[in-house]
Amino acid sequence: MALAAGRVGPADAIARFTLSATAGERARSPITEFHRWWAERATIERFSVTRVPFRELDGWHLAGDSENLVHRSGRFFSVEGLRYRGDGPGEQSQPIINQPEIGILGILVKEFDGVLHCLMQAKMEPGNVNTLQLSPTVQATRSNYTRVHQGNMPPYLEYFRGPDRGQVLVDVLQSEQGVWFWRKRNRNMIVHLTEDVPEHEDFHWLPLDQIHQLLKTDNLVNMDARTVLACMPLARPSTADCSPDDPFAWALLNSYDEELGLHTRTEILSWFTESQTRCEWSVQRIPLSEVTGWSWSDDDLAGGDEAPFRIIGVRVNAHNREVTNWSQPLLEPLGHGLAVFLAKSIGGVVHFLVQARKEPGLINVVEMAPTVQLPAVAGAVCDQGAVAYAMEAAAADPRRVRFDALLSEEGGRFHHGQTRYQIIEVGEEFPVEVPDEYCWMTAHQLMGLLDHSHYLNIEARTLLACVHSLW
Repeated sequence: MALAAGRVGPADAIARFTLSATAGERARSPITEFHRWWAERATIERFSVTRVPFRELDGWHLAGDSENLVHRSGRFFSVEGLRYRGDGPGEQSQPIINQPEIGILGILVKEFDGVLHCLMQAKMEPGNVNTLQLSPTVQATRSNYTRVHQGNMPPYLEYFRGPDRGQVLVDVLQSEQGVWFWRKRNRNMIVHLTEDVPEHEDFHWLPLDQIHQLLKTDNLVNMDARTVLACMPLARPSTADCSPDDPFAWALLNSYDEELGLHTRTEILSWFTESQTRCEWSVQRIPLSEVTGWSWSDDDLAGGDEAPFRIIGVRVNAHNREVTNWSQPLLEPLGHGLAVFLAKSIGGVVHFLVQARKEPGLINVVEMAPTVQLPAVAGAVCDQGAVAYAMEAAAADPRRVRFDALLSEEGGRFHHGQTRYQIIEVGEEFPVEVPDEYCWMTAHQLMGLLDHSHYLNIEARTLLACVHSLW
């Protein structure tokens, strides 16, 4: 089928994304203009998030014998129970967030002077450690955009739904945290427009290279933006600011070449299918009342000393959201996570060590994850490979740490959830041979997997977006 006039073909889209990722002085405005706008939004916006007892959560209640924490509308999300038998001894149970609705995480893109720019949003989320973070153009659950809350429609939603939407360049369902969510998926979208777009004070146009630069700032680019950014296909850039004295930088560019790689795509898919086949975990949702080792107090639902999180309640005031006042539960992680890609130049091509990781809340239980991903589910057993690679990351020479930032997880459901994301170069002495649950992949191979659902988990997608910042 021929493309209509003005439509962008797949190869052309890759070229335009790649040009945007190396925009430099061709950007619509310098990065200093973003920082001026960001400081202004942080000064002008007024928000408050107050922790409250569960009895003060307006519209939320414990549902009968199940004691699931639910909203009176029956929509949004609920806190339920999960029971699973994993690799360790015995069964485990825990609370989990069940949000069956598929939301939209969408970035609107448009060319200015021949360079693709992304329309990004300064968005408040109640769980953000710093309240305001850089978000996609549209970040909305189905309950939001069908106005269950009787509030305003999210800005720019019409470009992603219905007859007025632009040309879709990316549209794929992707998972979210399988240790905290039950089978949650969101629609990751990138929509291209050629016509003028109404300006809004909470939104700003940025080329990809500026967004990639902002990824290096702690707690600035939010999780929902990072997953969509990871889904943008890129090619090896024709120009990049690489030092001739940095072999890793040149090998990284080779990682974007579709012809190079230790393994073929078929070999990678076969490895992953084998990992899924070997998984014998059994998982089921249960009433929250049947979760063992967890107990209610007036203001939290908590497990024992080794529980990785608790459930709390908050009251929110935010004048620029679709609804200005509401209350809700949040999952509060008790500590920071760690997600690391170990990166090795193999034959002059940077490869990233990927693991097939099990998480009970994922649809298929197994997805591809960073080399190191901690903390694990409470009670889960780390295999010897995971322990060894975590030690490798902890002992890394600082000069080999190519990326290091503390980034927030989903602020709409998690209270101050943060993960340290690192990309660490390993040397020639690091073996190419790895345990069965691990596989070396290039940047190009990782990007190719994101054409489809349920391959890369949310932490791996964040790290892939961070890989692009190393050009």
